[in-house]
Amino acid sequence: MTPTVRLLPFAAADGPANMAADESLLESAAAGGGAALRFYTWAEPTLSLGYFQPAGVRAAVPGLDRLAWVRRATGGAAIVHHHELTYALALPAGKEWAAGPWVCRVHYLLRDVLAEVGVRARAVVCGEERKFGEVLCFLHQTPGDLLVNGSKVAGSAQRKWKGALLQHGSLLLRRSEFAPEMPGIHDTAGRDLFTPEALAAVLAARFAADTSWRIIPCDWTDTELRRTAEIRAEKYANPAWNAKR
Repeated sequence: MTPTVRLLPFAAADGPANMAADESLLESAAAGGGAALRFYTWAEPTLSLGYFQPAGVRAAVPGLDRLAWVRRATGGAAIVHHHELTYALALPAGKEWAAGPWVCRVHYLLRDVLAEVGVRARAVVCGEERKFGEVLCFLHQTPGDLLVNGSKVAGSAQRKWKGALLQHGSLLLRRSEFAPEMPGIHDTAGRDLFTPEALAAVLAARFAADTSWRIIPCDWTDTELRRTAEIRAEKYANPAWNAKR
């Protein structure tokens, strides 16, 4: 039987809502709700800290302390969510879903899409890791990250819970005024190639072709909506939780 993945509506939301929505999909996958894929943007420029990062790093880079911020449920370094597309993939436990490594697989889809519009991208391989800064994720190039002209344009992180997997990641389209040292895909190409919505549609189609899974546009379930609101209030919109480290 062909696996089915729900494709949730493209949307923009604030940081707490986005992170709570991703976590609710992980819970849903673990509880038997099936696999889900979503693409989204951020309602305002937002800094997300990795789960283990100290909140104080916001003051370490000029300009970051002016941004709205939220702590992710996944590890890694801080990301400036501004001119970008973010995705989240939630997969249940089970061998039919273990077709990874998922970080590389998603990044390779973007690499192939870029190749078709004349932009050459490549993935970092083992032994090539480079770090140009201590705070920002896109200044730390690790195996599996996607580079264009030597600059990181795609990075992802994972969290596993009760056998289910959440992977979410950032696809950098244009440089942000809050992180001008990091060019995006459009900057290196010298032109705008696609809107976030258009890129999301192409990647969803490529994901279906690459996996041979059925991608079905669906709405959120009532339970997911309820849990998103609850998780948002309990964690991601809670200053004490965000500042816990």
